[in-house]
Amino acid sequence: MEESLFQWAVFRSLLAILQWWAFNVTVIITNKWIFQKLDFKFPLTVSCIHFICSSIGAYLVIKVLKLKPLIVVDPEDRWRRIFPMSFVFCINIVLGNVSLRYIPVSFMQTIKSFTPATTVFLQWLIWRKYFDWRIWASLVPIVGGILLTSVTELSFNMLGFCAALFGCLATSTKTILAESLLHGYKFDSINTVYYMAPFATMILGIPALLLEGNGVMEWLQTHPTLGSSLLIIFTSGVLAFCLNFSIFYVIHSTTAVTFNVAGNLKVAVAVLVSWLIFRNPIAGMNAVGCAVTLIGCTFYGYVRHMLSQQPPPPGTPRTPRTPKNRMELLPLVNDKLDDKV
Repeated sequence: MEESLFQWAVFRSLLAILQWWAFNVTVIITNKWIFQKLDFKFPLTVSCIHFICSSIGAYLVIKVLKLKPLIVVDPEDRWRRIFPMSFVFCINIVLGNVSLRYIPVSFMQTIKSFTPATTVFLQWLIWRKYFDWRIWASLVPIVGGILLTSVTELSFNMLGFCAALFGCLATSTKTILAESLLHGYKFDSINTVYYMAPFATMILGIPALLLEGNGVMEWLQTHPTLGSSLLIIFTSGVLAFCLNFSIFYVIHSTTAVTFNVAGNLKVAVAVLVSWLIFRNPIAGMNAVGCAVTLIGCTFYGYVRHMLSQQPPPPGTPRTPRTPKNRMELLPLVNDKLDDKV
């Protein structure tokens, strides 16, 4: 009986990870396909469509299907806490799509792995938080791998690189702000989208219309396969919401360490699949830099987990709150959501 339960738990965890990988990689590849193959070069509009689809999806899941209970937020807190988070959340997603517009998926995903380093650095620089020396040491391969990848990238584009890099800063800012702005609210990925996606749509709607409206109208009038292309664009929005639901499922089916390792392997899968589809040139040293970065991210997650299990010695400066379970190991809005709403 116990063996059967264990086998079911393993199978459930594996299934959760595989469906998370599938949705994540599909969203990334679909977005890149939209920008590159469909020639729909409007990242603000794509992000806005994703926000709209996610808003509708979260409403259906919580209000209509009642698959998730609604976490009630005071009306005042919606503007005082949720709105600022939504603004950073919006910037993060837009920058991710802008980077996909200009650089290969492999390069973009590698740069996004720089997020742990920017998070630690911002907390140390601005909030003066103490970090164990092992945390700093674990960031060395991440930084080194990013530098090696950037120097050897054959399809380097400065705008795409800057967008991805500032996207890391936005992700870090969002994660740090969540600790204070969302204190007292235990959001899951679905409730997070339920509250933030409508605000993000409102924030992004006017800039998308002003900056890309004319270009979108011209594309609608001249694109040869309009029906199928629009289907792909709106399908990417539906998949973006499904990714949020898959994150919720995988969190409840795996341990924190498993989630960390699976998250880094997911990046490797996304890089491999994107190369098989788009055949962007990858130099040997570029692949080495990507591998070093992913190994560094895995090591960073392992060090964070190990330190969370150890009480600090007497007299040690207070460290930032370290995750104590798999739910707390994750940012309030997943850092790879990445890339995804």
